[in-house]
Amino acid sequence: MTRTVGVGIGVLVHLEAFWRFPVEYLTATKWRLLRKRVRARAQFAVLIGRTSRAYDWWSIKNSRDFSKRSEPGPPPIMALVIGRSDDPSFAATLASLTAEGIDVCVVGSSPVQALLELARNTEEGQRLWVMPVYCGDQIACGAAAAYRAAIQKGSDLVVYADDDLVGRHGFRSKPHFKPDWNGELFLHHDFVTGACILAVDRKMLEVAAGEQDWPLCLARQALSESDGATHIREVLHHRRDRPPPRLTLPALSFAADSPRVSLIIPTRNRLDLLAKCIAGVMAAHYPDFEAIVVDNESDDPATLDFLASLPRQSQPGRTYRVLHHPGPFNYSAINNRAVAEATGELICLLNNDIEMIDAEWLRIMASQALRDEVGAVGAQLLYPDGRLQHAGVVIGVGNAAGHAHRFLRPEEEGYHYRHALPQFVSAVTAACLVVKRDRFLVVGGLDETHFPVAFNDVDLCLRLNERGWQSLYEPRAVLIHHESVSRGLDTDPVGAARFAKELAALQNRWRTDQIVDPFHHPQLSRASEQFVLAL
Repeated sequence: MTRTVGVGIGVLVHLEAFWRFPVEYLTATKWRLLRKRVRARAQFAVLIGRTSRAYDWWSIKNSRDFSKRSEPGPPPIMALVIGRSDDPSFAATLASLTAEGIDVCVVGSSPVQALLELARNTEEGQRLWVMPVYCGDQIACGAAAAYRAAIQKGSDLVVYADDDLVGRHGFRSKPHFKPDWNGELFLHHDFVTGACILAVDRKMLEVAAGEQDWPLCLARQALSESDGATHIREVLHHRRDRPPPRLTLPALSFAADSPRVSLIIPTRNRLDLLAKCIAGVMAAHYPDFEAIVVDNESDDPATLDFLASLPRQSQPGRTYRVLHHPGPFNYSAINNRAVAEATGELICLLNNDIEMIDAEWLRIMASQALRDEVGAVGAQLLYPDGRLQHAGVVIGVGNAAGHAHRFLRPEEEGYHYRHALPQFVSAVTAACLVVKRDRFLVVGGLDETHFPVAFNDVDLCLRLNERGWQSLYEPRAVLIHHESVSRGLDTDPVGAARFAKELAALQNRWRTDQIVDPFHHPQLSRASEQFVLAL
């Protein structure tokens, strides 16, 4: 019966995708008939994921036996229900909690008295596992057992799960398959409270009692005493509503003594691109930088004249020089050579087809790269038509690595506005990347042998991550990327063979054909750079 229903919904999903996106659907079908299965799968994933019944189909295809409720057991979990007991939706919330063997404390709309009373009943030094729950929300069958299993396996004071929205008639929608712990993202989007349990003590409860958003206060206190949070990759909460992300990002503070940045710009001819890139560099609001243009056998007279004139435009705090790098194009070797001669504390790898649209981009990226826990910092890159080209890199997409949220419009919601928020990511593109020079050298720079052209940035970021220097995506730095305009795409047999070799090297070294990116999710499609359900 379930299989029959699943097939029926699957047909409806495809019909809706064809009705809403007929040209795109027929294009994907064409690639499928031509046996271009990777391309077809990527296009179908987005079209199907945008339909209204996609989550229904996913739920049937990924059904799990939650019919058996959790058995009572240690440690006890207490739900702190936010809302009035006379709310019509209170009964459903209470029923789902008690059926899981979870104790219930009704905090109500005025939490001070309830939280202080709970604090008085908590012994000094005792940890109490609490679950903040909003009236109208429900938890899935087996949720308590899943939480207790996570507690027993780990030592974190915060355990959170995935969630979805539940309507008045029980219709579920808009699942949030969350990343594993991402402290930077949490600063701008509370994806934890309302779908978590927290280990709190008397002092935490007393402090939270004086806060309007006391669940978030409890979570922050618990996180401050833990190395992070444990993520259960299951939809355990069905919520009536969620707190929205904070899309108005605060301005960053900049140090008065900003360190020197060495900008490294490989180029070959294409003066139209290079001149625009250099003009953007010159206009940057940054006190001390050097721009090192590495020329890979340019032979255009106008380009050569421009390169010859660059050093003469140097001034205090801003110098321009040209290095000549003959031989076949090897992006890694070109940049490694320039880094060896750079004088800046920070390195900015910069493609010559980058166009600047705001003068603050370098200060923003440099300030983030100076943080102790940060490795490579990447910007938000747009195509010339305004769509997203890069919002971080996801490992495993296409069994390799893909640019997150590619082709999305920045003003669109996308996947819970992830593209609009600063966050830790597994990698960023070297089209515009800032990193400390000493950290770049410690990990060995770019791999000239295995990744001369492709995936060298991904490999670099993953090696930095291994050292504890996590890659960071920074959407407050926005630039335009005329992707691969100056060098072209690898469509010739030689280029295609080289790319295949580099792809094999990436999969061999980092198992990108097997692993799940910790900042992505197993239930999101590996076929698409946009975050859509794995159907």
